[in-house]
Formats: sequence, structure tokens, C-alpha cells
Amino acid sequence: MSEEMSFEQMLNESFKTIHTGEVVEGSVISVKPDEIVLNIGYKADGIITKNEYSNDSSLDLTTVVNVGDKMEAKVLKVNDGDGQVVLTYKRLAQDKGNKRLEEAFNNKEVLKAKVIKVLDGGLSVGFEDSRVFIPASLVSDTFERDLNKYMDQEIEFIITEFNPRRRRIIGDRKVLIKEKNEALRKELFERIHVGDTVEGVVKNITEFGAFIDLGGLDGLLHISEMSWGHVESPKKLLHVGDTVKVLIKDINGNKVALSMKFPDQNPWIDAASKYAVGNEVTGRVARMTDFGAFVELEAGIDALLHVSQISHDHIAKPSDILKTGDTVTAKVVDFDESEKKISLSIKALLPPPVKEEEEKATEEAADDTKPEESETTSEDNAE
Repeated sequence: MSEEMSFEQMLNESFKTIHTGEVVEGSVISVKPDEIVLNIGYKADGIITKNEYSNDSSLDLTTVVNVGDKMEAKVLKVNDGDGQVVLTYKRLAQDKGNKRLEEAFNNKEVLKAKVIKVLDGGLSVGFEDSRVFIPASLVSDTFERDLNKYMDQEIEFIITEFNPRRRRIIGDRKVLIKEKNEALRKELFERIHVGDTVEGVVKNITEFGAFIDLGGLDGLLHISEMSWGHVESPKKLLHVGDTVKVLIKDINGNKVALSMKFPDQNPWIDAASKYAVGNEVTGRVARMTDFGAFVELEAGIDALLHVSQISHDHIAKPSDILKTGDTVTAKVVDFDESEKKISLSIKALLPPPVKEEEEKATEEAADDTKPEESETTSEDNAE
């Protein structure tokens, strides 16, 4: 009996001892789609299930591991009840990834990794088998309602919180964007001047204008500066993502005012000859008031058609016979370049009313008959 015990002891002593949490190395002796068996130099073989190899439930282990491969794994259980050692490859890889993330956290290192999942509150980034969560508020320097565009994209970030025990490994992309934009902003202010023409991308559109990204700095293009003509709504003229040419109108501190009203395109440059008094012009009724209608002759030039100049007949208000969008032909009766005012008259192109002609003819006929009556009276007096 003592000899048998001695032999068993000798056999056990020929194998190394292992403990839960220990990292062991072994050779793959068997691979199935959902299981890997390792010879770890222990009296029992080590087993790695698919769940302990990867988070990918669809993964076939035979496509990533071959018999004879050397692998490291972490001991979860020395005996699973069937005499086998339960190992994990996934958690060992996570431990290594966490160690790398801790180093990056301490050194404030910029990391780059792929977005593996879009969550309600942010992005999940995979880094060396570890997971980094980037809250939605730290994804960009501006609010983004839809984060799905980041799926499968590689992004840069830094680790701002590292607490793997509480599963809090937080990344920040926003701070990097701000730093980059600050550098671009500084370079841009050194380069641009009032009067320069530059290109930009429409970043955001509001009712009062649009914000144009000039490359690290947003300039404001007010609705009044979008065209020489009237702009009803910025959203009808521009779209987010459009590339536009703009004029640097003003620089005030960190604020840049932009314009698309280029001086060489000012419609008033040759207006004096095109709209001289006496010229016949055609335009579109742009808007109306009780005292007249404003006719757009071209983008940036409106002329007033006073209610008294619409017809020879009395008209209470322009809307009685005109509506917005109507095309009208009229005569220029006044042109004031200094005030940029033009007055029109439709009445001036119309023939005088029939009533006036009849009254004039009646008066002329009456004048023709007066001498005859005078002569007849003289003859009668002579008799």
C-alpha cells in the first residue's frame, strides 16, 4: 500500500501545480468549433470554451486555432467537477489590454481603435480585446444626434478614467478635436484678412443664417449676406455639407462674419444704364404693401410700383389686381442711384382713357360751331 502511495505521489509530483488565476501555457491537442483542448503539463488537460475565447458567438474556433499551436490562458477552475481545468483566453487578453490601457491612461497617450458597437449613450470601442466606452457628450465638439456613422470607423481618443474593477474605462475624443481645432483656428487667423475670398463647408443652418466651417473655425453667414437679392429662407438656398465660396466681411476677436455678396457681382454697378428714366422694364412682383408693389427687376434690385401708377382707374390697394409672383412690364419714371431707389409706372405705358378722348373731341366740336353761330347772329341783326 505504501509502495502504491509512493508511486501515486511520484506521479503527481511529475506534474506541475496550478492555481486559480494563474497564467499557463500549453499546446493545442484538439480543436472543435466550440472548444479548444490544451496540454498544459498538468495531470488534467485544460479546456477553453468558445465563450471564454471570444465575445463573438458566431465564431468557429477551428478557423482561428490549429492543433499544435502554442497558447497562453488563464486558469478559471482547477477542477470543473469532471477533472478538467477550465481556462479562459478572452479574460487573459482583456487583462493584457487593460494593462495597456492603464499605461495609456497614466501617460495621457492618444490611442486609435475601431468602434465595435453604437450604444444609446455613446460608442463602444474595441482595444486589444478590452472595451472602452466613449460617452456621446465626448464623441465630438458638437452635439450629434445620430452616432451610427461611427460604426466600424477607427477613431482617436484618450483614456480619461480607468477603473476596470467597476468596468469603467472611459475614453474622450472631444478633447482631441478641440485641440486640433484650436491649432487650426490659430493658423487660420494668421492667414485670413477682411476682404479675402475663401472656401468653406456648410456646417449648420438656422433661420437667421448658416455657420460655415472654414477649417477649425466657424464663420457666420447671415441671411442678409447670402445674396444680393431677397432670401426667403437659408434652408432653401444652402444644405449641410455644401462647399461654398464666401467673402471675409469682418473679423472681431474670435468671430468671423461672412458674405456671399461679392462686390463685382453688385447689380447696381450698371443699373444706371439698364434702368434709366424712360426705359421699359419687366420684373416679378416680389411683395406688396397697401401703398404699392415692389417689383424685382433682378436679384438685388427692387423697384416701387406705387398704387397710383398701376392704372388710370382708381385702385384702393395693389392686391386688388396684382398678386405676388406676377410678371409686370412698366416704365421707369424715377431713378435715384444714391438712395438705390427706382420708381415704376404701368400707367405711363397705357393709352389715355376713352372718356378723356371723348371729352376732348366734344370740346373741339363745340369750339368749331361757335364761329358759325356768331356769323348767323350777325346776318340776322343786319336784316
